Amino acid sequence: MNAALNILIVEDHPTMIEGYKSILSARYKLDEEVIITTAFNCEMAYQKISAAIVPYDIALLDMIIPPFEAMKLYSGDDLAVLLQQKMPHCKIIMSTSHTEAFVLYNLIKKVNPSGVLVKSDYNPEEFLLAIQKILEGEKYFSATAKLSIKEVHQENQYLDSYNRRIISLLAKGIKTKNLPQHLNITISAIDKRKAHIKEVFGIQKGTDEDIIREAKHRGLI
Repeated sequence: MNAALNILIVEDHPTMIEGYKSILSARYKLDEEVIITTAFNCEMAYQKISAAIVPYDIALLDMIIPPFEAMKLYSGDDLAVLLQQKMPHCKIIMSTSHTEAFVLYNLIKKVNPSGVLVKSDYNPEEFLLAIQKILEGEKYFSATAKLSIKEVHQENQYLDSYNRRIISLLAKGIKTKNLPQHLNITISAIDKRKAHIKEVFGIQKGTDEDIIREAKHRGLI
């Protein structure tokens, strides 16, 4: 007999947890074929992870959950990093209501999860399919997450390392006139690059503050 599938679900809405349990019970016998451990916040999750005798096979982590500041755990992605350190074979699935391309891209870049599910994307059948594919060693991203990765990759083609460095320096309060000291390119070249950045961001008549605000919104800084 195969060992039971050991799943950790971290979600701050109890009704969502009950929903996940209901979906899983359609395919697995709960407490026999699958063991589900639940937590509602980072502190509870930290305690469950620390006390676990058998490593989790899968962790379904909500991205936005109450923090555990004492351990510097502020979100589901921080928990994911902790799990990857303590249980490197655990498959991480991030669940989120966020649909912003750069938020999802940065989540994937930080955690490199086995799956990302945007809550507005999937139904019970797709949730079970995601579990199946991930257990088979594949990665699974719901439709919005896939589109976000594509959008950011396309946009990154237009923002090379110099352009991203300009954005970073502006965010640190460096004035445009002083940028050549940090970049070793002329002020004329910087002005052309800033114009290009504004075009990519869709703020052609924007100021430096508009560049910074848009970069923050997109998760670039």
